[in-house]
Amino acid sequence: MTAARPQPFPAATILGYPRIGPGRELKRALESYWDGRSTLDELRRTGAGLRERAWRRLAGLGLQALPSNTFSLYDQVLDTALLLGAVPERYRSTTDEDTCFAMARGTDGVAPLRMTKWFDTNYHYIVPEIGPDTAFGLSAAKPVSEVRQARDLGLETRPVVIGPVTFLLLAEVAPGAPAGFAPLDRLADVLCVYERLLATLAAEGVGWVQLDEPALVTDLGAAELAAVRTAYERLGSLADRPSLLVASYFGGLGEALPVLADTPVEAVGVDLVHGDPAGLGALAGKTVVAGVVSGRDVWRTDRERALGALLAVREHAGRVVVSTSCSLLHVPYDLDAETGLDPALRRRLAFADQKVAEVVELADLLASASAPGSPAVPVSAPAPVAVPAPASASASVAVPAPAPAPMGERTGRSPYPVRAAAQAAHLRLPPLPVTTIGSFPQTGELRAARAALAAGELDEAAYEERVRAEIREVVALQERLGLDVLVHGEPERNDMVQYFTEHLDGFAVTSHGWVQSYGSRCTRPPILHGDVRRPEPITVRWASYAQSLTARPVKGMLTGPVTIVAWSFVRDDLPLRDVVFQVADAVRAEVRDLEAAGLSVVQVDEPALRELLPLRRAGQDAYLEWAVAAYRWATSGAGDRTQIHTHLCYSDADQILAAVDALDADVTSVESARSGARLLGEPAVKGFGRGLGPGVYDIHSPRVPTADEVGELLEAALRMLPADRVWVNPDCGLKTRTYGQVEAALTNLVEAARRLRGAVESRP
Repeated sequence: MTAARPQPFPAATILGYPRIGPGRELKRALESYWDGRSTLDELRRTGAGLRERAWRRLAGLGLQALPSNTFSLYDQVLDTALLLGAVPERYRSTTDEDTCFAMARGTDGVAPLRMTKWFDTNYHYIVPEIGPDTAFGLSAAKPVSEVRQARDLGLETRPVVIGPVTFLLLAEVAPGAPAGFAPLDRLADVLCVYERLLATLAAEGVGWVQLDEPALVTDLGAAELAAVRTAYERLGSLADRPSLLVASYFGGLGEALPVLADTPVEAVGVDLVHGDPAGLGALAGKTVVAGVVSGRDVWRTDRERALGALLAVREHAGRVVVSTSCSLLHVPYDLDAETGLDPALRRRLAFADQKVAEVVELADLLASASAPGSPAVPVSAPAPVAVPAPASASASVAVPAPAPAPMGERTGRSPYPVRAAAQAAHLRLPPLPVTTIGSFPQTGELRAARAALAAGELDEAAYEERVRAEIREVVALQERLGLDVLVHGEPERNDMVQYFTEHLDGFAVTSHGWVQSYGSRCTRPPILHGDVRRPEPITVRWASYAQSLTARPVKGMLTGPVTIVAWSFVRDDLPLRDVVFQVADAVRAEVRDLEAAGLSVVQVDEPALRELLPLRRAGQDAYLEWAVAAYRWATSGAGDRTQIHTHLCYSDADQILAAVDALDADVTSVESARSGARLLGEPAVKGFGRGLGPGVYDIHSPRVPTADEVGELLEAALRMLPADRVWVNPDCGLKTRTYGQVEAALTNLVEAARRLRGAVESRP
């Protein structure tokens, strides 16, 4: 067969666009449907309206190459599993939407699929299950219907689908598969479905299809590179197909670049913000979709540097298309909605719509620039997007970061056995102590009170009394249920990062800068634009108030320095390590103030520790050294009697167990329930030298685990660790659940712990 004749690609495009709606319309529609307050037809109409609004907005900004199939009711990887028919039998339902939600959220009788982070971002995806018997089959209604919907508006689109290699590399082995099986073993079968998909889209008159392959920027072995070659030689050689854009992002293609270059695909997308442009000469004759506008931050693009990169690529490529470095899914919609930001800071910012405008402007500049062959920036010279100096730089001096100690080396505190003895004598906890991760449900009344305070409709005194009343109720509930280490429930907090950054110098927060984290969950990442300082204590009064209500220990709840930085849009005029250590100084001061106020347990969460791990092995050890050192600096000011907890969720902690152990926290809680306790199967867990709480309640699902299910997970933990080091806790905070769900689940956690506690205490 011969490849289809390529259609010309417009001069500017983006790889994807936000989908939750500028006012979080999708979030509200999803939660209304899940709660039974609206119908499936209403949910579908909301989705159709959001797609239409997005396409019209992009066209209005001057973009001609519009992506479609980037909208999702939950997650694009889950959508790809549905597209390919990779649906485990236990989830199949009467409608595609209900099957989707069963896989993502579970049902009363079935737990959901595992969820983890999308490469090095805070976006979560649903992990597909692939086995030797997975029955693949095309279900193309979604991408086809979106093409038709846009065409009815007079707009042509480019469907976007996760590529076959990335899909299989992100999948996990289905239960019951034989030893040695890997999802990539099913490549030939999956490619049959992609062939049918391309033929179906060609029959719809689609000119281009985008296949996203971000896995190609990671370290690939011979088998993975062979899979890339097989996939794109086979798909590229089809006669009955649209033209193909294989899009990579989050880094450079490295060893995958020459492999892709040798296949008959028409276009390759490269990230020139986070990747090295060296070697792009291999793409001579192909269309290069050059990602020079960052899709991962909110800073304006340095036009001169971006144009230099584009001219350099044009020296070698058959055609250059200006694009974003990745989908704009990771940034807010529109800076124009942020009227409350400091004008000097606003001038340095660009959200999704402003980045689309930058792409269009750069395409016009490239078209009017010197013709190919004239002097240009060498293709080997990196062309990063520059960030202007922070507004505070002229008025402050950066806090120097302490030199990181070797990972695992003690920093400031006594060895764990000494601390454990002091804490046991002071806290007097039973075996298998039960606690939670921190937050309790954020009720509508709490959110309304916070909004009324911000609007000036509720005074500070009335608001604070509402918060105190909630703390009293939460503490009383935990005492009644029989928890051993309590929390205050965090009713005063809007978000575990934003709340802290609102009380630290160097950060700005937005009013409408929402970004999707997963499903209906959205966050407003703060903007870290200057030097970080803590003017005064942040959490002490609420934690100490909760402690005054009970004789049981209450945890002070803090967010760790790596996570605060990872979940913010960060200045890049300083090394990331230095920025993290500035935040670590602020956290260190808060830990000491909590201890001085009488809190005997302090939890410093680091769920983003794995998230910031470089995608290639070459940079991972250095990152982990300073990230661990920053955490230990933040927590090492506490005395031996103060028990330091940390928490990591939905972050593949099993991949960095040595670093987690090196944090030197007295107790570490991790996600375990949703992943089938796979962490407890790691031999390294037996050597984990401190307390460990393998989460036994998946809080991202409305499903309530039984006491027997909790007991099974705890028994698995007790086979790996001594009873005096096993804790009982949920996977994550309880903010997104209802009080009915929480009370039922915690009752079962306490019951399971009590059953096993009796057995443990009776052992000789």
